Amino acid sequence: PGRRGGRRGARGEGREPLAFGAAIHRLMSDRGWETRAAVGGVMNRWPQIVGEDVARNSEPLHYDEDERVLRVRCQSNSWATELRLLAPQLVARLNEALGHDTVRLLRIEGPSSPARRYGPLRAPGSRGDRDTWG
Repeated sequence: PGRRGGRRGARGEGREPLAFGAAIHRLMSDRGWETRAAVGGVMNRWPQIVGEDVARNSEPLHYDEDERVLRVRCQSNSWATELRLLAPQLVARLNEALGHDTVRLLRIEGPSSPARRYGPLRAPGSRGDRDTWG
């Protein structure tokens, strides 16, 4: 049985089947998800991008896609200072790994301190362990 001229297969209409990876890439590109996926990969590849020493003492927290800012928390204030000094080199490495101009700025944070609790045994006016006056 022959095919009629009016019927075409998927190949005749320019809708060739794609390999799975190519189909995922096309979907991500069409939806604008490429940047989010690339930045999401930073969380897993942080040590390879910034180096083992920096990765041991810092972690990426959040990426603001509109501002292109990556928030990073450090384990100590001295590491936060170090990363602020290294920020231009780290931004360059991140953009090499993620694509040009994906990250414009690193917002470096020091360690988060525990919440202060005020209980019934608190002396009025006392600053507790922060009291250095006396």
